[in-house]
Amino acid sequence: MMRGISYGITLALSAILGAIALFTPARLEACTGITLTAENGDIVYGRTLEWGTFDLKSRIFFYPRNFHYQADMPKEMTGMKWTGRYGVAGLDALDKGCLVDGMNETGLTAGLFYHPGFAEYVDWTPKDADRALAPTDVLNYILSTCSTVAEVRKALTDAVVVNVKEEALGFPAPIHIIVTEPGGNQLIVEWTDGKTRFYTSKVGVITNAPNYDWHLTNLRNYLDLTSKPHQDIDLGKIKLSPLGGGSGMLGLPGDFTPPSRFIRAVAFSATARPLPDGKEGIYEAFRILDNFNVPLGAAEGGGKSASKGMRSATIWTIAHDQANKKFFYHTQNDRQLQGVDLQKIDFTAFDKPFALPLDNGKQSVKDRTPKLP
Repeated sequence: MMRGISYGITLALSAILGAIALFTPARLEACTGITLTAENGDIVYGRTLEWGTFDLKSRIFFYPRNFHYQADMPKEMTGMKWTGRYGVAGLDALDKGCLVDGMNETGLTAGLFYHPGFAEYVDWTPKDADRALAPTDVLNYILSTCSTVAEVRKALTDAVVVNVKEEALGFPAPIHIIVTEPGGNQLIVEWTDGKTRFYTSKVGVITNAPNYDWHLTNLRNYLDLTSKPHQDIDLGKIKLSPLGGGSGMLGLPGDFTPPSRFIRAVAFSATARPLPDGKEGIYEAFRILDNFNVPLGAAEGGGKSASKGMRSATIWTIAHDQANKKFFYHTQNDRQLQGVDLQKIDFTAFDKPFALPLDNGKQSVKDRTPKLP
C-alpha cells in the first residue's frame, strides 16, 4: 500500500514539474553581485554574469571621453542624444557596445542585472523623445555622464526608460542596476509600473527577481546565520556537538534561485575576512563569487538549450578595485585573471569606441613541470 501511495505521489509531482517546465522560459538569469569594504575604506564591487541560453559574446569595450552617444532606438522612434563627460571601460554584450558592467575614469561602477517579471517600462511617446533610453542604454548613459550616486539619481529621474524590443530576446530587456561610488555610497535602481524606483543599498548585494525591498524583508528569515560554529548542547543524558565546521551556517539555502543566492551573498560577504585594502579585496571577492558559478542546464526550466559551445552558464566574473580604478575578470574559457587599469588609459587619445576580446577561447596554463637533468 505504501509503495502505491509513494508511486502516486511521484507521478503527481512529475506531472506538476512537467507542467512548470512547459511554462518556464529555457533561460537562466542567475547573476550575483557583492560589495566588500576594506579596513582602509577601499571598495570592491564584483559580480558574476550568467546566461544559460546562448553566449552573450561579451567583449572589453572602451568609450572615449566626450563621445557623442545616441540611444538605441528602432527607426520609428527617436531617443536621447548626449555627450559623455567621462571615458568608460567595461564588458558589453551582444556585439553592440551596450555595457553590462563597467567603470568610468572617476571610479564609479555600475552593473546591469536581469529582472524578469518585475521590470516594467513605459511606452515611447514623441514628447519623451529627447530623454528616452532603451533599457540597454542605461549603463552607457550613467557611466559616461555621472561621477556620484547623487548624479545618477538625478540623471535617471530626468530620463525615461521606454519599451524597446531587444532583438536577441524578442522583448524589452528586463533589468535593474547597482551603482557604486569609490567612497562606498551605493544605489539600486529598478523600474516598476513604469516608474523609476531608487533604493539605498544596505547590504551591498544584488541578484535578480523579485524587487530589492522583498529581498531585504526575506533576510529576516535567516537571522541566526553566523560564521561561528554552534555551541555544544547538554540534554542531560546526552551532549550534542556539531558534526563539523560550518555549523553556524546550517539552514543557508543552496539552490540557484535569486532569493537563495541573495541570502548566500549577504552571508558570505558579511563574514568575509578582514581586508587591509582593495588589492586584497579582489582576492576575497573572487573567492566569494566562485561560490556562485552555475553549470550549464541548472535551473533553466527544461526545454532545449541553445548553449552549444559554452562551458558554463557563468560566462564571466568581474571585480572592481574602485580606489585604484582597476577591474579584473575571468571567463568560462579561461580562469586566469585578466585586468584593465583605467589610470593607464588616456581617454582623449582615441575618438571612437573600440573592443577587445575577453579571451582566446582556451584556458591559460603555466607549465610548472620541472626540467630534470
